[in-house]
Amino acid sequence: MSGWLQHLIIMPILLPLLIGAALAPVDEQRRGLKLGIGLVGTVGLLVIAIGLLWQADQVSGAAPSATYLLSNWPLPFGIALAADRLAALMLLLTAVLACATLLFAAARWDRVGVHFHALFQFLLMGVNGAFLTNDLFNLFVFFEVMLAASYGLLLHGSGKQRVRAGLHYVAVNLAASSVFLVGVALIYAASGSLSMADIALRIPAMSPADTHLLETGAAILAVAFLVKSAIWPLNFWLPASYGAATPPVAAMFAIMTKVGIYVILRLWLLLFSDEAGASAGFGTHWLLYGGLVTLGIASLGMLAAQDFRKLAGHSVIASCGTLLAGMAIGGTGATAAMLYYLLGSTLALAAFYLLTDLLDRIRDFGADLLAVTVEAFEAEGMVLPEPEEIGVIIPAALAFLGLSFVACTLMLTGMPPLAGFVGKFALMAAALEQGALAEVPWSTWVLVALLILSGLAGVVALMRLGIRLFWVPEQHRTPRLRVIEAAPIAGLLLCCILLTVYAGPVLDYLQRTAEALLHGPAFAEGILSSEPVLREGH
Repeated sequence: MSGWLQHLIIMPILLPLLIGAALAPVDEQRRGLKLGIGLVGTVGLLVIAIGLLWQADQVSGAAPSATYLLSNWPLPFGIALAADRLAALMLLLTAVLACATLLFAAARWDRVGVHFHALFQFLLMGVNGAFLTNDLFNLFVFFEVMLAASYGLLLHGSGKQRVRAGLHYVAVNLAASSVFLVGVALIYAASGSLSMADIALRIPAMSPADTHLLETGAAILAVAFLVKSAIWPLNFWLPASYGAATPPVAAMFAIMTKVGIYVILRLWLLLFSDEAGASAGFGTHWLLYGGLVTLGIASLGMLAAQDFRKLAGHSVIASCGTLLAGMAIGGTGATAAMLYYLLGSTLALAAFYLLTDLLDRIRDFGADLLAVTVEAFEAEGMVLPEPEEIGVIIPAALAFLGLSFVACTLMLTGMPPLAGFVGKFALMAAALEQGALAEVPWSTWVLVALLILSGLAGVVALMRLGIRLFWVPEQHRTPRLRVIEAAPIAGLLLCCILLTVYAGPVLDYLQRTAEALLHGPAFAEGILSSEPVLREGH
């Protein structure tokens, strides 16, 4: 790679950094200018992500498609950015969500506070950096950039509920950051390196004492990632925090839990691959059992939720539990299915968070109380009088909200025919195909049962809230929707439909991604073989 293309890998970090720094001092009265610059930059990130995705798929084997040595320092002493199929895929997913949420925010939410657009760009910088970095301390830096921006975005618009949830969110993440540093310090003490690739190649030759120290550091480091990945019982903060955020911010936060999932998947397969000696597969049972418990508890949370945002929060937790359990199953098929489910669930959750803002417009004051009252009367055998009106004309806006709600329900619960069902079915098939049925471990059967029951719980919870919203009231408010509000939701749901229609090619790509991930040492060697760029005269 030569010329400007060799710098393409750093642009997902550099572009939002420059735009955020440029927008921060701009007066808040010039919101149109800030929005325009932010949209141009975000669309630029989408184009760059597509380019990196195409570039990554041209490389055979597990080696990264591009490695960038910051300040041209040689490895393993310098800091490297590395792009492969997985990193490029996550960059593309982030860019798609960013375009949708930023456009939705332009309707009104970017005006309820200050510095929204600058914080939004810094959030993108932190997320993209976490996907690309190959250095543990640099990963910590990008995590902190991402979290610092998320603090401001969560508090955007103020309000008592938002401030209370924001304080809890900040406290939890500051504690997780402290744990992060302790884990990094122990890994450095055991391996003498912060380069992920270098550590991966050193593990097989470590002494037993250093191996135990490294595993201790990895376990402590995993706690920080699992807090962000919303594993039970470290997920108590998520429903309230995401529910208190403004809808576009909550939609963008859907990718932040996946950052934790990504880092766990990357480090786990890189450091504890089959070639890691005594450390091979370290932590597998913890990921599996933690994922199963998280999925089960989240299903109960969905059944208990009485509003859409709390239900969405528990759906985020359920998706994370599914991903962690699927990750622990291992194998190319299960990893590819897990990544497919990650794409579909993230798109659907973002669309649902945006949809909750529009659904609130057709909700009459006291509608939930009325619905509960109706259920109570019917439970006691009392029949309420039927409304005289036999049929009503459904406005186009209400029809759009109803169809979008149904699509989100199908995606989040894994019901056919959309991508949520394809992802869950592929994961169950991969888990059961790893041997004869008589040899399938009990944990796999528990996972299959929980995937089915969690879908059923989601259907019950969503249909209950949907009936209260769309069917119980005799008359609905006529919602007023703007194109820039409806288009992002329609676009995200269209992505889910395309993910279903092109499930074959997408799964083929993810199969190649999983095969590369399962060859961690080859990925590490590909990074460490990168040489500094020679300057003229040297």
